[in-house]
Amino acid sequence: MSENVLAQLAALKTTPIADLKQKWRQLFETDPPQFNRRYLENRLAYRIQELAYGGLKPETIERLDAIADELEGKPSKRRNLITQRRPVIGTRLIREWQGVEHSVTVREADFEYQGRPYKSLSSIARLITGTRWNGWIFFGLKNMKGQK
Repeated sequence: MSENVLAQLAALKTTPIADLKQKWRQLFETDPPQFNRRYLENRLAYRIQELAYGGLKPETIERLDAIADELEGKPSKRRNLITQRRPVIGTRLIREWQGVEHSVTVREADFEYQGRPYKSLSSIARLITGTRWNGWIFFGLKNMKGQK
């Protein structure tokens, strides 16, 4: 971080609350909320860095918007993409792991493994391997080589 930004961030801790509220008005162009000092310091620190170095990446904003839409009950673009790339219902995914062949059946809303339903391939891959895996990669449905 540049020294100017660091100095501003350090100064927030010793700045009187009235001055913090004035700083809020300058940076946000609104009246400060009626929260405690710590909240004001944290939000001001974020805003100072945001103005100095830029805000969130466009991908992050898009992801947050998708999460908000999902919480509000709106259809998600991401959910549609997952549905489009999902294998046809009834497809059997077979993967050998440590000498044992594992078979998963694609169902309408979930996956079946050893007679039990699972919501995601990742949960099945975790059960098989004992570690976290991306289920799409584990079962060979997504190739990460050459992708950014």
